[in-house]
Amino acid sequence: MNRSVHRRTRAVQLAVGGTAVLLALSACSSGDDSSDASASSSASSPSAASSADTSASPADNLTGTVTVFAAASLKETFTELGKQFEAAHPGAKVAFNFGGSDTLAASITSGAPADVFAAASPKTMKIVTDAKDASGEPQTFVRNQLEIAVVPGNPKKVDALKDLTASGLKVALCAKEVPCGAAAQKALDAGGLKLTPVSYEQDVKSALTKVELKEVDASLVYKTDVKAAGGKVEGVEFPESAKVINDYPIVLLKDAPNAEAAKAFIALVESPEGAKVLSAAGFLNP
Repeated sequence: MNRSVHRRTRAVQLAVGGTAVLLALSACSSGDDSSDASASSSASSPSAASSADTSASPADNLTGTVTVFAAASLKETFTELGKQFEAAHPGAKVAFNFGGSDTLAASITSGAPADVFAAASPKTMKIVTDAKDASGEPQTFVRNQLEIAVVPGNPKKVDALKDLTASGLKVALCAKEVPCGAAAQKALDAGGLKLTPVSYEQDVKSALTKVELKEVDASLVYKTDVKAAGGKVEGVEFPESAKVINDYPIVLLKDAPNAEAAKAFIALVESPEGAKVLSAAGFLNP
């Protein structure tokens, strides 16, 4: 009898143990299914889709071409910022017209279609504001300082501003009505110096090119232009340049064909991202 009772007891224990295992497996399976369903529901929920759509919408709102008239010394930096702008707003494009600020200002006041004007001096910006072709007040976004550009190796040993007046030295300057030319004249006046260049150029890039091609021995340009030229020229600093630092103002134009996109481009120029690009090129903070 004892052996029979023992067998029945053992059978009950096995049955109970098996049931417990089955219940545990069932609970695990149920928990995994619930977790998967919850993740699937979250991924396909309307709020998640709505959030994704919202993050993409700002880029889609800006379309068309933004036409920017900018000082020649801004060519490298604005070209880079234009690429950033287009990457952020796939439906928009940026078209640039780089040149002497006075020439650009004259074109704007004569009716040339443009959205943004960035000048290399307040004086040339005033041409546009006086003609009431600006929308709002121009804002200074960077500053720039002159430097002497010389042929690599500085064979003429130009070490100071007064050295530009040496007999036989060929020098190119920006035209006096151009911001870099006006600044150069002020620097020469500050040093009590008189200089007759072999040529006057219509913008700073043209004056720099004269040195790059070794058509002249030196030129007065901006520090940013010397840096952008790389090894094609060398730069010589001079103390008088600290007295003629140029402010660069930017403004939305009154009859801008693409005003909303133009405002966004100006915002990029004035943003920390824009400041980073400009500072890396050698521009000074406003």
